[in-house]
Amino acid sequence: MMSSSPVLPPDTPQAAAFRRTIQNPVKLRLFMLRSLPMAYLAGLRVRDVTPEQATVTVRYKYLTKNPFRSIYFACLSMAAEMASGVLALMHISSGPLVSMLVTSLEAEFTKKGVGLIRFTSLDGARIGQAIAESRTTGEGRTVVCTSTGLDEAGDVVAVFRITWSFRAKKQNASPN
Repeated sequence: MMSSSPVLPPDTPQAAAFRRTIQNPVKLRLFMLRSLPMAYLAGLRVRDVTPEQATVTVRYKYLTKNPFRSIYFACLSMAAEMASGVLALMHISSGPLVSMLVTSLEAEFTKKGVGLIRFTSLDGARIGQAIAESRTTGEGRTVVCTSTGLDEAGDVVAVFRITWSFRAKKQNASPN
């Protein structure tokens, strides 16, 4: 069970390097093309990332549309998941390897997604704490992250709750 006071890892050089990479448009596109090709095709963009929060945008366009003249729910889901996923990747980059996996997803849609939709996750501290605890105990931890999507007028379009599972990978002892 996670304690109530969130503990963020120090702003390590690895985390800072990860943020520089993910916020560089060319490096982000190369990362997505290699690791997340559908996100690349949908045009997802990381607009902001700190140890505490991340914002990812998706725009209504030909490749993201549905027959109802709005953004297809799967594209909204990608942006919502990426907002919390980029936080997890940043915290994982700060130390020993940790496996991460989405184990559940819930969504509420309140308005048609048209134009530019920005999804923000404010769960970086909780993600960092779960990863730190998994590294310490060797046991898996789960975190339910919320990604809220706002349109250009500031209206809520969708709210996603993504359950992430984190488990520290066992370190191999080097034979001597």
